[in-house]
Amino acid sequence: MNASLVVVGAGPRATGLLERLAANAPALWPGASPGRTPGELDIHLVDPHPPGGGRIWRQEQSPLLWMNSMAEDVTMFTDESVTLDGPVSPGPTLHEWAGVDGTHFPGRRLGGAYLRWVYERAVAALPPGVRVHHHPRRAIRLHGPRGGRQQVWIEGRTEPLTADLVVLALGHVGSEPDAEQRRLAAHAARHGLVHLPPDYTADTDLSGLAAGEPVLVRGFGLAFVDLMVLLTEGRGGRYREGPGGELTYLPSGREPVLHVGSRRGVPYHSKIGYTWTGERPPLPRFFGPPQVDELLARPGGPDFTRDVWPLVDKELGFAHYHRLFTGHPDRTRTAWSDFEEKYAAADPLSPELAALVASSVPDPADRLDLATLDRPLDGLRYPNADALQDGLRAYVRADLTRRHDPAHSPDLAVFLALLSVYGQLTRLGDLGTWWHGFFSYLASGPPGPRLRQLLALSRAGVVRFLGAGMSVTVEDGAFQGHSPSVPGHRITARALVEARLPQPTLRGTTDPLLRHLHAQGARATPAGLLAVDPADGRVLDRAGVPHPRRFALGPHTDAGGAGAFTRPRTGGPAFRQNDATARTVLAFLRDLSCRTAA
Repeated sequence: MNASLVVVGAGPRATGLLERLAANAPALWPGASPGRTPGELDIHLVDPHPPGGGRIWRQEQSPLLWMNSMAEDVTMFTDESVTLDGPVSPGPTLHEWAGVDGTHFPGRRLGGAYLRWVYERAVAALPPGVRVHHHPRRAIRLHGPRGGRQQVWIEGRTEPLTADLVVLALGHVGSEPDAEQRRLAAHAARHGLVHLPPDYTADTDLSGLAAGEPVLVRGFGLAFVDLMVLLTEGRGGRYREGPGGELTYLPSGREPVLHVGSRRGVPYHSKIGYTWTGERPPLPRFFGPPQVDELLARPGGPDFTRDVWPLVDKELGFAHYHRLFTGHPDRTRTAWSDFEEKYAAADPLSPELAALVASSVPDPADRLDLATLDRPLDGLRYPNADALQDGLRAYVRADLTRRHDPAHSPDLAVFLALLSVYGQLTRLGDLGTWWHGFFSYLASGPPGPRLRQLLALSRAGVVRFLGAGMSVTVEDGAFQGHSPSVPGHRITARALVEARLPQPTLRGTTDPLLRHLHAQGARATPAGLLAVDPADGRVLDRAGVPHPRRFALGPHTDAGGAGAFTRPRTGGPAFRQNDATARTVLAFLRDLSCRTAA
């Protein structure tokens, strides 16, 4: 029998794995070198959606939806910044491949077309004897002994796929509603209301949100931005740009009125709209491999709040002040060398560190205050809803101005430090949900033009801000949204949208294969993620023992990783993970083929 690999999922993570299989095959797969007999391997991709883009990046979605990265910041190929055992195989970024402006935010369909091209290139690069088969169905069960071939059962088929190895590259998966969502859904069903639970917005049926009617929206991140677009431009509205660049929204009359709030009550920070110049902060400095090694060696593992966050805070502060002192020395009182020495000696989050910053940086606006950045509305109270609208519009305008002004380039230095920290944190496994939300809020917000559109929609009354700490109650056959930002103010609506992706957990996922895997004994982290061996992605059982024939990559695991794409020259941890898994897979299948031949 030929060697067989089943990959469940055919989106960006599976495509990245195929690229690494092709890159490592010349060294690890029999017959990949000229003059040798080719090894026979069948790779089966199981996904209802087309290979390359998968579900999220498929072509069949609205052309109004944008990517959340500039074209020059999107790549699927390794470079010299990536630490990996396999070969570096450079390839074009999205803007090089598509021939578009690198600072342009392209449509999501173009990102999917790029992924499809990367997939086809990787398949073409596989050695003779290696074949790829796509099964446009959903995998529902996985069986097989630890020491033998695995059986992957597919929806609508009576016979399973037999595999020597299985890789789960499922991407974002759905989740069962929690207790609050069940309560809200039951209330909606009883009273004929509309309740849309967490989901990928492009997959959500928005037809029940009626024109002119109030809609409560809980969530102010990227899912909200998609919702905003689909319910405004997607319903025939358009924007007109004035002489000063300010947008005016011209409604079609088919839009609902979106009352949006969240825990923070503000949208994610705008993407930074300028490029780096001058000396880069030398990262990592206070949170690099030695510190992560020490944290991993602690009995019982590290606690994020006690052990990890102080180091992260100091690392982000180092990047901020390095740029302030070297790029804007007129806004500091001391020489960088003196400040750096004292900063390095001070304990993270200590009064001594705060005093050093206060004495060296005269303007409080130039000091990094992560707590205020994280919760800008904490403690603020507005006398009425209109005052909140004015306050939030001023906040968004100030954010747009700052994020597009290189006079505030320490913000870009913090962004670079966030990327560095993210790469290190993947080694620590499950850190809970707070860190990812904080990272996304600061580093993965919407393009500036989207926030300009938000301001126009706010002025037109199509979007109304509700405030921070938003809560939803059910009263009098409707939903009521309220926030302490405007005491006593409530919005009554017959529709509620939870504008966020569902949290992936093994116990609560709607994916039948993952639920079946958990029932078989796969280990779940405290936050419910699938636990994997950080070395190569093997699935761990509840005793912490890696399964020899099962692997998992992506956001449903505690190895995590960034989104679909990686920013060039940032060391991409997803590349490192894909490479390690690909090399382990090839070596295992090579040895198995040699034993079978013998």
